[in-house]
Amino acid sequence: MQALNQPKLGVVFPVRLFLVLWLMVLGAIALVDRTNISIAGIEIGRQFHIDNVHLGWVFSAFLIGYAVFQVPGGVLARRYGPRRVITLGVVWWGVFTALTALALPGARAELFTLILVRFALGAGEAVMFPGANQFVERWIPIAERGRANGVIFSGVGLGSALAPPLITTIILRDGWQVSFWFCAVLGLAAAAVWYVAARDIPEQHPWMRPAELEHIRSGREDLGSAAAHTESRPKQKIPWGAIVSSKEILALSASYFCYGYVSWIFFSWFYIYLAQVRGLSMQKSALYSMLPFLAMIAGALMGGWVSDWLRRRVSLRAGRVYLPSFAFVLTAVLLAVGSSAHAAATASLMLAGGAGALYLSQSAFWAVTADCAGQCAGVASGFMNMSGHIAA
Repeated sequence: MQALNQPKLGVVFPVRLFLVLWLMVLGAIALVDRTNISIAGIEIGRQFHIDNVHLGWVFSAFLIGYAVFQVPGGVLARRYGPRRVITLGVVWWGVFTALTALALPGARAELFTLILVRFALGAGEAVMFPGANQFVERWIPIAERGRANGVIFSGVGLGSALAPPLITTIILRDGWQVSFWFCAVLGLAAAAVWYVAARDIPEQHPWMRPAELEHIRSGREDLGSAAAHTESRPKQKIPWGAIVSSKEILALSASYFCYGYVSWIFFSWFYIYLAQVRGLSMQKSALYSMLPFLAMIAGALMGGWVSDWLRRRVSLRAGRVYLPSFAFVLTAVLLAVGSSAHAAATASLMLAGGAGALYLSQSAFWAVTADCAGQCAGVASGFMNMSGHIAA
């Protein structure tokens, strides 16, 4: 009777793949909520009489909140599980996205209010990717982690690509405040789906088939990790000293610092750069600013696939280390060419290529933290991502 009442999703579609795809959706919504202010920034600046320098303070407030709460986000995901922590994070940032729209022109200290709201939004979004990485460590076999992270982080490009035309259309039709209300409602709906569909470990999931569960267990680093993840067994203390002194984590964090500096230029300033420096209209800026994010989608998916392929055919080091190193060199070349181009179209294409090349490295970074940190994957990736957003 239990088998007859069991949902059929796992029969047709692997449960882990559905959850990875939904993490991609949540990541896309996070980036829409993160980048919407850069698109609305021109209108907000005019309405509140905020210049680009002070608008940069608003952008940076998000980054400070995001960076500061990366490690706590990883700790929470390890302690309470990615299901509840990611759900709470999405609800939190949905609320503060809505509060952004409540700032009124002419109100006292409106700049200070915007800074506080964006800081709180960053704190809420901080749990997203450390929580997702904790999910990958518990749910995804080592041989699939590059591809899984590639899919998850393609949501970053997807959300950032959708944001310019979507937010611009809403702003032109209904005003910038409505665009923030729309983003808030979208996030709350997606959080509800994640809470219903997700579980912290595959052993808990009612849709899980025995064959898929065995595949997950056999592909994890520790074949006994299923027992280690059960709620009945106390979790070991977080080895803070080992994490902080680990040469792998330190090297990843230093490299991700450089990654974060470059990537945030596209997320926060590329739209404004096209409009103010290249002199494009609002509609053309929205169209051209999609290019880097479409390239990020392709780069994330291709990088995840190539990372796992190199791991299987050459070595783990080739897939997790040599690939991102090559990606960084290619990024540098394309950024140098794009920044010196005279035509806006040429510059946009070259710079977009640099963004795509950068994202060839993305899945390898997060796969390495899941591979080497085990049950502390969320904490380790939190350190790494904190470094990237300090740079941003």
